[in-house]
Amino acid sequence: MVAISGGPDSVGLLSILHHLRSHWKLTLTAIHCNYGLRGAESDEDQRFVEALCLSLVVPLHVRRAHIQTDRRTASLQAEARDIRYRLMQEIRTMSGADRIAVGHTADDQAETVLLWMLRGAGLTGLSGMPAVRDDAVVRPLYETTRREILTYLRTAGVSYREDSSNAKPLYLRNRIRQEVIPLLTQLVPSSSKALCRLADLCRADDHYLDQEVAVRTASAVKWGTTGAWTLDRRTLADLPLPLQRRCLRLLLRRSDPHQRAPSFHKIERVRRLVSSPESDCRVAIKGGVIVVTMQTLRFIPFPAGHREDRRHRDADAPHTPISIPGELIWPGTGQRLQVQLQEYDPREPVPEQDQILVDADRITHALTIRSWVPGDRFCPRGMGGHSKKLQDFFTDMKIPMARRDRVPLVVAPEGILWIVGYRQDERWVPTSLTTRCLVITVTSPPLTEGTD
Repeated sequence: MVAISGGPDSVGLLSILHHLRSHWKLTLTAIHCNYGLRGAESDEDQRFVEALCLSLVVPLHVRRAHIQTDRRTASLQAEARDIRYRLMQEIRTMSGADRIAVGHTADDQAETVLLWMLRGAGLTGLSGMPAVRDDAVVRPLYETTRREILTYLRTAGVSYREDSSNAKPLYLRNRIRQEVIPLLTQLVPSSSKALCRLADLCRADDHYLDQEVAVRTASAVKWGTTGAWTLDRRTLADLPLPLQRRCLRLLLRRSDPHQRAPSFHKIERVRRLVSSPESDCRVAIKGGVIVVTMQTLRFIPFPAGHREDRRHRDADAPHTPISIPGELIWPGTGQRLQVQLQEYDPREPVPEQDQILVDADRITHALTIRSWVPGDRFCPRGMGGHSKKLQDFFTDMKIPMARRDRVPLVVAPEGILWIVGYRQDERWVPTSLTTRCLVITVTSPPLTEGTD
């Protein structure tokens, strides 16, 4: 099964496998995910993929995937990736495919290594993407450059689609691709190849260390039937520091539904508790709680359907989509919110507190009005692009806890646009390059006797 977006890498992959199908005795099917995030452009991608697969006589599965664009527990790209891989596994099982082929290239690998490097990752992050994942996902173009793919498509006369979001500097990966990689290539022409070699070396070391930890702790870990586990505290404390971190990361990754480990800071918090004389401590992590006793570490998963406390919630906040143009009444306060799209004129007066202007071409037009959730961050206008926790902003503005849930936020898939009536996000303010803008206005309800 071939995952195809319509872009050059996945189209090239499908074309190459189609040419090899007789020689390699391949039976091909394809899957395309339409997230609808780019409106008509997403639908045009789908129509292109449908026409391509029809011309190649390759069966195609199309799935429309809804992404909750107001949720910020993970990036929009990460959520789309999770949905995509879940759908691919479902279709693979249904169709009886042996492997899922994806179009990642050597350029994608180099970008991934740089991304993880900038996040301060260890060996696991610097290992990048493996050529084969979970004995199911394969990357046949793993050692092929994007330039080679484009040359192949041009020579073979195969057309493809360009994703306009890839040109926007909203995502860090895009900026690495457009700015950092070209600069590195000027300095060291073989830099991308060197980054891929670094990933291969780190992956081999990472795999060896995982095996070493598994051998050393095999008799000290006991697994429960519900995903719970218990680890002997002394065994963990006796490991060298790097292996302590690796042991915790492996156990917690195995406990996560997406096979993702908690952050470095969460791992360190648990590890320090193990190294201290403290006991009967608890550390909340995604999906459960770690309990540190005198003798053990115990991971207790939340039961199915459990709603975690307010610190971990994100989907419980009331939220309402608003069309462009459009308006709605926010139930928390009775405020009327209106959105209009218009040409940008820098000579217009600066908006007052009840109105903002947003660069319309730097955000996705899928706006949502919602209340805040713990963990929300934005870049308050006037702070030079520095981010701030919304909770800290509320504290600085002396907004009482009881009122915070009632303050509406205007949110795009790329992030918060406006803490309504308080502060706009710096990132989406119009610039000299802006041609179109969204005008977002709030009108307070008339005061009546007894109004809070």
